[in-house]
Amino acid sequence: MIKILFVCHGNICRSPMAEFVMKDLVRKNGYQDNFLIESKATSTEELGNTPHYGTKNKLHNEGIPIESHQASQMNQSDYDNYDYIIGMDKWNYKNILRITGGDPENKVSLLLSFAGSSRDIADPWYTGNFDITYEDIREGCEALLNNIILE
Repeated sequence: MIKILFVCHGNICRSPMAEFVMKDLVRKNGYQDNFLIESKATSTEELGNTPHYGTKNKLHNEGIPIESHQASQMNQSDYDNYDYIIGMDKWNYKNILRITGGDPENKVSLLLSFAGSSRDIADPWYTGNFDITYEDIREGCEALLNNIILE
């Protein structure tokens, strides 16, 4: 079982979008029994909240199923529980390392790094543009899945 944790600031926009995009990709490729995919926040600001309406609308428009989800915060033990811990931007990356106390097993990455990019995934909470965020997340998730399959 390959365990992936997507992480953003509040766990209502980018990381749940990545979670549901990745679940859809693995399902469409017949790998759903081989993956555990979840998402969490680095902050406590949105704990218990459901995904942002912009995330829900974009996923609905793309035909991607949304499961029940409430924002939760990652903790140090998540480092041992996941094979991949994927941040959406450099700020998330720094906060993930702060929470985990480091990355001795090289589990922590930025999502777009799998697509060969150092770009951050823009936070639609601030930009209001869920389309661009979705395109970047889709690109990163496809590259991540290809990377895992080719390992």
